[in-house]
Amino acid sequence: MYQPDYDVAASHWIERDRDSVHMDPAALKEKIESFIGAHNTCALATASADMVRNTPIEYNYVDSSFYFFSEGGLKFKGLKENKNVGLAIFEPYGGFGQLKSLQVQGVASMVEPFSEEYLKLMEHKKIPVEAMKKLPQAMNLIKVVPSSYDYLDSDLKKDGFGSRQHFDV
Repeated sequence: MYQPDYDVAASHWIERDRDSVHMDPAALKEKIESFIGAHNTCALATASADMVRNTPIEYNYVDSSFYFFSEGGLKFKGLKENKNVGLAIFEPYGGFGQLKSLQVQGVASMVEPFSEEYLKLMEHKKIPVEAMKKLPQAMNLIKVVPSSYDYLDSDLKKDGFGSRQHFDV
């Protein structure tokens, strides 16, 4: 039976990154934030001991954090057991020379309904407070504070950089 070497496979990009030309951190952060701002939907991955859930969901990026309004769903089973999450934002696949995506590792928390932070996000999304209060239950608000970013952009090679760039917050 085939026994893959998971450790070697897992270290592939870490090894390649050692020889890669890295961007200045400030310029990379600017590129990442521009990419985030050009999109509004991601795949939010949550996990518990016996389940992984990957939810396509609209995000709001405010004050360097991702926010998600949600009625509910199985992602909350994962969030209850494991606050570590992953996000993926990406362009449609157009071939190896046209890759653009962002992977985000972060820590999730729940924002208390109608707290100052919750109201700030409602205002950001232009959700009327009275409309939210009329719902049978206030929407859940998930906040993800990023800890690292892995940015992939084939166009970076044109500027002499590696197409994959890592940024720790």
